[in-house]
Amino acid sequence: MRIALAALLIFPFAAAMGFVAGHPTDGGPVRQPTFYRDVLPILQDHCQQCHRPEGTARPPLVSYKDAKENAGDIRDSVEQKRMPPWFADPRFGHWANDPSLTAGQIATLVAWAEAKAPAGDPADAPAARAWAGAWNIPQPDRVIQMPAPVFIPPKGEIEYTYEIVPTGFTTDTWVQMVQILPSAPQYVHHAVLYIRPPDARWLRNAPRGVPFTASGLKDPQDRHDAHGTDSDMLLVYAPGSSPDRWPDGMARFVPAGSDLIFQMHYTTTGREGMDRTSVGLVFSKSPPERRVITLQLTNSSFEIPPRADNYRVEVHGSLPNDATLLGFFPHMHLRGKEFEYNIVAPGGRVETLLHVHYHFHWQMTYRLAEPRPLRAGTVLEAVAWFDNSRKNPHNPDPDATVRWGDQTDDEMMVGFFDVAVPASMDKWQFFVRKPIQQ
Repeated sequence: MRIALAALLIFPFAAAMGFVAGHPTDGGPVRQPTFYRDVLPILQDHCQQCHRPEGTARPPLVSYKDAKENAGDIRDSVEQKRMPPWFADPRFGHWANDPSLTAGQIATLVAWAEAKAPAGDPADAPAARAWAGAWNIPQPDRVIQMPAPVFIPPKGEIEYTYEIVPTGFTTDTWVQMVQILPSAPQYVHHAVLYIRPPDARWLRNAPRGVPFTASGLKDPQDRHDAHGTDSDMLLVYAPGSSPDRWPDGMARFVPAGSDLIFQMHYTTTGREGMDRTSVGLVFSKSPPERRVITLQLTNSSFEIPPRADNYRVEVHGSLPNDATLLGFFPHMHLRGKEFEYNIVAPGGRVETLLHVHYHFHWQMTYRLAEPRPLRAGTVLEAVAWFDNSRKNPHNPDPDATVRWGDQTDDEMMVGFFDVAVPASMDKWQFFVRKPIQQ
């Protein structure tokens, strides 16, 4: 197997002294939760990044009217822990972007809904959260949109669609925050944004500024090369994934004169539509000390037998150089069940870094609360489990033998992870192995 280069701030709601969600905690008086004082702060910090008028989820949960009309759904969703979505096993790791609610916050929302959603005093409301339109990052310094919209038919499989867009950067640029924003996310299975430096040969004969597919390219070598590249990634997007927000001193590098290549995997929904995806970039205010790059652990040689309900696939790889581990982004398709990242120490001892109860429609990024330095030679392992049985409600065909493939009915096993390396080290230098110092 191989290791290869591929791709909220949470403000805990503190219950007031003497109550939690209407129940006494120290013998003091019971205080009934109200929207403006108790509920709105939770919605702002844990829900509005998606549930707002410009956001990706409905209903919006910004005004009292919004919340009151949906109080029952809010109660059910938080009691069942369906919202906010989060799939990391709590036994492993601590996460900077974990939106999960505390037991007190859940109790507050439930008690508020069961009390018929009282409004309370608007003067108790916190200041409204400031959002940059549909962006979950600050207002981008630069927005780059696919030049041409892509038509999505109502039925059938859609080959990967590409668009090449010149950045126009005349100087090397460091990107500290980045978000991919489809105009029609219901059609987007995933999107990968590649950085093509000016000296790279990948897809050099492909058209610019218009959508194309590999099969539509005239040159056989171009058709072959479209399916693989050593170009670095700027970001991977899938349903439920997060923007990149790197702290001061870390950023991604885009060389002057680079192109951005959008690789879009669309799926049909029964209704035709159009998509014109954009990417928003926030530039680093000063040259960073550390460069962020995305690596991946990939196993593409598996065969999942028919009706197998817990089929295991694994892959190992060792780091060529020292790096600081920042976070993870596991990717499978509809039969994905569990995904795990481990460090395998000499002698075979395994340390689990992340274990995910996988959900295809919520492919989330998991950012370490404390970045972890790793030495060259560290062995990383990714393990995936697949459910190809009839018990899996998302399984398109439990009688099929399933292999690696681009389409949703196929499967993938990719463990993306982000690391930080010295700003002066590009990905080619990172993969030059040096003798390991004992």
